Amino acid sequence: MVQARLPKKSSTEQTDRTKTFKANDHSRNSVKSVFKLLSIWGRTKNKNTKFKVNKFADRLAVLKTVILLLGASVLLTACSQTFEPTSNAAHNPISKATQDLLLKKGMRVSAPIFIRIYKKESELEIWKQKDDGLFYPFKSYPICNWSGKLGPKLKQGDKQAPEGFYRVSRGQMNPNSKFHLSFNLGYPNQYDRSLNRTGANLMVHGDCKSAGCYAMTDALVEEIYALAREAFDGGQQHFDVHAYPFRMTTKNMEKHKRSRWIKFWRDLKAGHDEFEQTRIPPVIRVCERRYHANPAFANINFQINPAGPCPGKPGFRPMRQAPKLTIAGQDKKRDPIQDVLRDTTDDPSPRDKGFDQLSLPDDLFSDDLSGSSLRNGVY
Repeated sequence: MVQARLPKKSSTEQTDRTKTFKANDHSRNSVKSVFKLLSIWGRTKNKNTKFKVNKFADRLAVLKTVILLLGASVLLTACSQTFEPTSNAAHNPISKATQDLLLKKGMRVSAPIFIRIYKKESELEIWKQKDDGLFYPFKSYPICNWSGKLGPKLKQGDKQAPEGFYRVSRGQMNPNSKFHLSFNLGYPNQYDRSLNRTGANLMVHGDCKSAGCYAMTDALVEEIYALAREAFDGGQQHFDVHAYPFRMTTKNMEKHKRSRWIKFWRDLKAGHDEFEQTRIPPVIRVCERRYHANPAFANINFQINPAGPCPGKPGFRPMRQAPKLTIAGQDKKRDPIQDVLRDTTDDPSPRDKGFDQLSLPDDLFSDDLSGSSLRNGVY
């Protein structure tokens, strides 16, 4: 396991932050000036004009201004997809240390990636595909900040980081994010829309601030962004991001069995366990307003209604389950994948031993989610 401190911010980043602070300070002074003018205007009475300012109109004007200013501040703090050119960070090459680690693990820089997110543990995992077609653990990154609590996002403005199975294409990558770099998770997906859930611009980004997103430090999001960029350049059309409330162990599921989200989490765990067994991101289908991982009807050639019945119900012909994977040159009577992988279903360890870890101090986050302003995105 490799322990590494978070890289210090470069002088360029520090300069950018200084400029941002000065700009915000200028905005605050502008607001003060507006209120001062409104105050003077409200006290002014010119008998020679036919327009008279009364207290009600004065208060109404001030109220409208306050609402507009508050709305602007919300937009500034939310996870926005607004393009705001900042730097060439999106084009920075992968560091030599990261390239050396890829080489050590027998992974190509351009190989496809797969991402898993764990809220409670505040970790983002990157997996890389090897030449045998399976995905292997590359590195686990500490999430600097996520907002809300355990459970899925329900509606616009609830500042809840989403949970579920999402897919990211090249068009969802934002090299000019106001949060350094970002990629859009694709919320709401088919499942979310089937439940009439609302929201937009839910991302993984930098700047360590969250209003419904998963925020990393700028240095870490640069590396994650670069790995995704190289995978796209290598031919990957999209990569999957699976966001979980916690590590999907039997122990954790038992601990949260009385949660209102336990049925939803069981569906997530099914997808989690499929990947643990095969080390290939599962095919995810949505029907009857539920996720289904590697279902028997995964290869159907017609569109499923996410809110309608699943194939196999009356009126549908169920498809045959896909055969188990085997690796050429190995005994087919054995499960070859289990020789390479471990079963984490009942593993009490919170980390995958195969990952190289970037660790934060153990006391940085509180175990009580409600007591951690950094973790809950309260800033």
